[in-house]
Amino acid sequence: MPDRVNKAEITCTVNGETLSLKAYPMARLLDVLRQELRLTGTKEGCGEGECGACSVWIDGEIANSCLVPVLQVAGSEIKTIEGIATGEQLHAVQEAFISCGGAQCGICTPGMVMAAVNLLERTPHPSETEIRMGLAGNLCRCTGYMKIFEAVVRACQATGVKA
Repeated sequence: MPDRVNKAEITCTVNGETLSLKAYPMARLLDVLRQELRLTGTKEGCGEGECGACSVWIDGEIANSCLVPVLQVAGSEIKTIEGIATGEQLHAVQEAFISCGGAQCGICTPGMVMAAVNLLERTPHPSETEIRMGLAGNLCRCTGYMKIFEAVVRACQATGVKA
């Protein structure tokens, strides 16, 4: 059984690639993603699970990676912001964030995009209230949220989804 002192071998799938890595079992998933795997798109905002900047998907569910010990994701499928685009083709949500000015300083943007894409996958035709609820776990200090909200609405329009 792994302990806090020795590194454990952990196998999981990250952005479609099965990986086996050695990490301290209680290391935060956020730190392993950024430092070990060099997936620096996931940001640390508060480090307390309050802001959503570090949001990733674990087995299809949105999670704050700053709160998840890496041992907990053994055998799981993880998707980070780097896994949202298809090659060089940005996801419609990413395109909309750019065109609507929803990406300001960039700290909250990855988490907002992860939440918005997750929402659209679960609810293809979200109402205004559902969009607001889908983004509720994410904080932004730059935009006042309207540009972000507009970006999600535009992404719905771009994909033929009505918001």
